[in-house]
Order: sequence, then structure tokens, then C-alpha cells
Amino acid sequence: MKTKLTLLAGLSVLLTIFLFAPSAEAQEVQTLFDGETSHGGFGGPVVKIGDVAGSTGIWVGGRGGWIISFDGRHSLSIGGGGYGLASNHESPSITEMYAVNGYGGFEVEYTRSSHRLAHFTISSLIGAGGVSLRDQHHQNINEDVEPYFVFEPGLHAELNVTKFFRIAAGATYRFTNGIDDAGFTDQDFSGINGVLTLKFGKFL
Repeated sequence: MKTKLTLLAGLSVLLTIFLFAPSAEAQEVQTLFDGETSHGGFGGPVVKIGDVAGSTGIWVGGRGGWIISFDGRHSLSIGGGGYGLASNHESPSITEMYAVNGYGGFEVEYTRSSHRLAHFTISSLIGAGGVSLRDQHHQNINEDVEPYFVFEPGLHAELNVTKFFRIAAGATYRFTNGIDDAGFTDQDFSGINGVLTLKFGKFL
């Protein structure tokens, strides 16, 4: 028994030396992205169209961000955006009163092969919004705003029009949580949206 324990102890010491002893050769650190990084930025208007409370809803706004390019193949934009409901949607419980809804937050977008004429991007927004009511003429606005949480991932096809101008078309899915006022619920403002984005800036 004592011999077996001694043998096991010896093997443990040898294994520890093998795993943790410094190598005689210099090792190159492996990373997800290799090469030097470069920086740019963009901004521009956005239009979103989707179902709102059973009818077609139109959202208008804008977004912008700081672009970080890794090794010329991968780029990441970090920024923010804000959007407001531009179409009329009457409250199910209060006649002649319409939804006022806006949201915004932190946005991040990943792009691969940004130098190609056409390429795809993956975006994600996380933030907050608010819902209230107004009359048909935008004169009587309810100041009691109900806040809610929003998360909106998306996929887009992007076209390089010029070196400083790009057009992106795609789809997002808006998740809301916390809307329960004046007859509206989260289901009324959650769902798929078609998105058109115009981007102006320094691209990499």
C-alpha cells in the first residue's frame, strides 16, 4: 500500500511539473481577433415599421456609434439610439386618446467583412421607454408616463453606397416589459419590425 501511495505521489509531482513548468520556447498568445485596431464612427436616421396594437405602426428616430475595426475583417460599433412612435393608435379603453410611445438605449452592432460591397450586421438594443396618451391634435398630453424595459435584437443587410454613406435594411424583434396602462399591454408594442437605416460617417 505504501509503495502504491509513493508511486501516485511521484506521478502527481511529474504531472504538475509538466503542466505548469515554463516552456523553453516563447508562445504566441492566441486571441479571438488578431492585428491592429482602427477606429471610426457613424450616425443617421432610422425608420421602423411593424404591428402596433393590431395596426401598422411607424417609428422614426436615429442612432450612432463608435466603430472599432479588428484586423480589417471584424468590426464592432458601440453607441445608442432613440425612437418615437409616429403613427396614430387609439387607446382600447379611452376613446379619442392615442398612444405616445418612445424608447431608446445602448446599441451594439457586429459587422463582418465591412469592406465588401454588401454584407450583414447583427445588432442589439437594450434600454427603456415610456408610454402615455394624447388627443388627436397633440394638444392634450397625459404627463403620467409609464416606463418599461425594452430589448431589441436584429439582423441587417448593408450596402456600401460611398466611402462615407451606407444603407442598411433588415428586421428586428422588439421585446417590451412593463406596459399595462390605458388598455395597452406589452403585446401591443412587441413584435417584428422592418428597419431601414441610413448611415453617414467614417467606416473601416
